[in-house]
Amino acid sequence: MTIRLPDFKGGVRAYEPRSEPLTLTPGAPLTSRTVFSAAHVVADPYADVSPDSPAAVDWDATLAFRRHLWSHGLGVAEAMDTAQRGMGLDWAGAAELIRRSAAEAKAVGGRIACGVGTDQIAGGSLAEVRAAYEEQLALVEESGAQAILMASRALAAAASGPEDYLEVYGHLLRQSAEPVVLHWLGPMFDPALEGYWGSSDLDAATDTFLEVIAAHPDKVDGIKVSLLEAQREIDIRRRLPQGVRCYTGDDFNYPELIAGDEQGFSHALLGIFDPLGPLAAEAVRVLDTGNVAGFRELLDPTVELSRHLFQAPTRFYKTGVVFLAWLAGHQSHFTMVGGLQSARSLPHFARAYELADGLGLFPDPKLAEERMKNLLALYGVAQ
Repeated sequence: MTIRLPDFKGGVRAYEPRSEPLTLTPGAPLTSRTVFSAAHVVADPYADVSPDSPAAVDWDATLAFRRHLWSHGLGVAEAMDTAQRGMGLDWAGAAELIRRSAAEAKAVGGRIACGVGTDQIAGGSLAEVRAAYEEQLALVEESGAQAILMASRALAAAASGPEDYLEVYGHLLRQSAEPVVLHWLGPMFDPALEGYWGSSDLDAATDTFLEVIAAHPDKVDGIKVSLLEAQREIDIRRRLPQGVRCYTGDDFNYPELIAGDEQGFSHALLGIFDPLGPLAAEAVRVLDTGNVAGFRELLDPTVELSRHLFQAPTRFYKTGVVFLAWLAGHQSHFTMVGGLQSARSLPHFARAYELADGLGLFPDPKLAEERMKNLLALYGVAQ
């Protein structure tokens, strides 16, 4: 059986899907790396909403997907940009997501870290930015989850220079109950974060970022770097204080960064590990045995899919992530909060399907094929 897929030249080509999935079952806990998957949210397809409405979330399906990730030994990075923070999911929805996911993590023994931001305000003074961060930090700590201090659009707008970042982050780190993860999200993921840490010069911004950490090393568990520059992440990693981890957020270069070199390695906190969860966990278990080549053999072939999903404009990668979750049977529909399912083209979806199918990511390839054909029919592509 073949399926007719649109290409990027306005034509249609034949593709023969694979008949058997890659068999991956939950195994031993991961030991050599700490690995988080940033998880997506499942929209309620029956809610009567518009793109401007508060998010309507299917809580049962959303939590079921987190249990899927935990079952394979992955941690869940909750209420991050993968969950459409600032792109469909407002603070009220994120707060409820944090409460529910943290309770579920406690019930099943899963590891969880949650995003702390300022998205309950659109802007304001530095004092208002601090207060917004404090409100979210308190909620995450009360839930029992680890906190991830996310980059703030409001802080980017309010700060006049590096000293303001040093003051705000220093204040938050001094009052945090437990060590946090600091997240540097590049402007390719959110254009409003251009010039974060007080400069558009990445060398100067890096110095400020590291100054924050150096002043409070006991309050920083690690950093997540999402700049899509492997060498910059390596350079930052080598300058971290002893005991502070680097969690790669580089969805273009993650195999080499996780594998590491003679001077160290990165742990992982990645959006691409939402669709790759079981395969990523299996690869890290191979790495746990010291088999770097075997780890790379499993994970290197996934990079083409990841680079496709995260291609510019990168911030719309969430659409591809949810699309693959639908094809894989983790949810019954392809609907997203904020209507974000419309953010990528049909040729983009077709290529994502082809690449994911080639990797064996679909537990039921026949279901994925049927759903892909349904989408193609909706767009007028006859089979």
